[in-house]
Amino acid sequence: MAKTHEIKVERREDEGKGASRRLRHAGTVPAIVYGGELKPVSIQLNHNEVWLASQHDWFYSSILDLSLNGDIQKVLLRDMQRHPFKQQIMHLDFQRVNENETLRTAVPLHFLNEDKSPAGKSAEVVVTHELNEVVVECLPKDLPEFIEIDLADLAIGAVVHLSEVKLPAGVTIPELKLGKEHDVAVVIAKHGKEEVEEAPAESAEVPASKVAKKDDK
Repeated sequence: MAKTHEIKVERREDEGKGASRRLRHAGTVPAIVYGGELKPVSIQLNHNEVWLASQHDWFYSSILDLSLNGDIQKVLLRDMQRHPFKQQIMHLDFQRVNENETLRTAVPLHFLNEDKSPAGKSAEVVVTHELNEVVVECLPKDLPEFIEIDLADLAIGAVVHLSEVKLPAGVTIPELKLGKEHDVAVVIAKHGKEEVEEAPAESAEVPASKVAKKDDK
């Protein structure tokens, strides 16, 4: 069963840029909820609470319970606008989810035991994470907050492909249905290549001793 997280919201009556600016100055975040059979609804959230939630993976990939005076709507975060340089969330978009309909969303990857693996223990090997998240399909109840990849047995020179990722029950990766060329690398363990210092190239300049002196005019 996927975990859910409750976030309290309030209905927003005023709309427009001016109203949004006033909300931000008051320490709240304007947002919208859309999707399903209901009309889009403008809401507002406490900025500090949302900011703290945004520091966790679950805020981006889990089912969220938006609570409006006890009325719960299950949603997924679909878009977040941040201030260019301030630690401020400017706007949020939430999409309602139907518990009986398959959804598609990105889920973070968590890599475990890399330092205990043969590749991780070797000073001559560089382990790279080619992906940090993966798009999955599942019912809302099966949506994981993250997917763990155990690298305890990662060998030197090994490549972990997308098809080798162990998925929770009821979860699939739609990209794998598109063909073998979409079975991309997730983790690569390869020898670090030492840069070989090349011999300095011969100067293209002609030695001064060989430069013909011009006749004085």
